[in-house]
Amino acid sequence: MSTKMSRRKFLAAVGVGGVATAAVVASKVDGEAATGKVKSAAEGKGYQLTAHVRRYYETTKV
Repeated sequence: MSTKMSRRKFLAAVGVGGVATAAVVASKVDGEAATGKVKSAAEGKGYQLTAHVRRYYETTKV
């Protein structure tokens, strides 16, 4: 017995799958924020305003 999926049913299934995927991703992000697994800016790499940077800024004032 062969069942053929109509275009309308296929598009509905894809839409439901997309919503379910978004819900899983959103719950995972919320869970990380609640448990404190998200890095703060001070822990990450990149620009950090430290004492020697503040001293440099003081020397560049006109």
